Amino acid sequence: MRDVRYAVGSGTSDAMGSGTSGVREILRGVDLLAHPGEVTVLLGPNGAGKTTTLSCAQGLVKPSQGTVRLLGQEPFRCGAELRARVGVMLQDGGLPQSVRPRTLLRHVARLHRDPWPVDDLIDRLDMGSFVDTAPRRLSGGQRQRVALAASLVGNPEVVFLDEPSAGLDVQSRQTVFDLVDELRRRGLGIVLTTHLLEEAQRLADAVHILKDGRVVRSGTVAELTEDEHGRRLIFVAPRTLTTQELDCAPTPLTHEGGNRPGARWSVDDVATPEDLSAIARWWEQIGMMPGEVSFESRSLEDVFWEVSSS
Repeated sequence: MRDVRYAVGSGTSDAMGSGTSGVREILRGVDLLAHPGEVTVLLGPNGAGKTTTLSCAQGLVKPSQGTVRLLGQEPFRCGAELRARVGVMLQDGGLPQSVRPRTLLRHVARLHRDPWPVDDLIDRLDMGSFVDTAPRRLSGGQRQRVALAASLVGNPEVVFLDEPSAGLDVQSRQTVFDLVDELRRRGLGIVLTTHLLEEAQRLADAVHILKDGRVVRSGTVAELTEDEHGRRLIFVAPRTLTTQELDCAPTPLTHEGGNRPGARWSVDDVATPEDLSAIARWWEQIGMMPGEVSFESRSLEDVFWEVSSS
């Protein structure tokens, strides 16, 4: 997707230039690329434009401006051949309310040349206990798993997942993300939105953070969480540190839970081997061997909240 803009309301065709009243711009120049064999994650607060971005990429919504290519083709003009190569899971599920899950999946499978075996998919998503249950009796998390199964049953090359873990309990969420990880290893291109930043950090090959309809940060998790000021060093002091010992520390220290035996102390901005060596020399000087030493890096959640609050 290149320089994609999307506006709604009266006078949409003039939205990019004249600022006609009644026009609301949803996307304001989204520019991103998703690759096969990778999980591309879109993050952002509610209303940032994540779902609209997916809708444009899928060809469900035509942007007012910009270029969208899906498997090398323009999705707004494509036929059934391209559609059969793409799986879509909508945020609200989009499931028919009168068809039981097993019947639905078998019907969708018959529309494809080389479908994923339905029984295997039911087993992989642990749907056996409710696959023949009337849709109105399904929980929100169960409907999510049915929607995910429906998006995968055609054995797509690309799959779009809008909040696939919404409403799932911890065990079901792990089942879903384990399957996503397997699909990546099989070479699928996976584009998803999620509010679960910990899972995004674990799964994502590429992350794009949206705010107010724009992509404001992009990169791998390592690139986004890299801190030019260094990392935080955490150590556990086996005893209370004296005022004199703290005064001769090479850098300011902070503690959790008070200056006492077993307290966790932190040192910010440890960026070089020399910084670490200085701390080790101080431990030697005061005759203390820390009970535990670890580094704490910035998380994707730290970056997300930094972007959201700016």
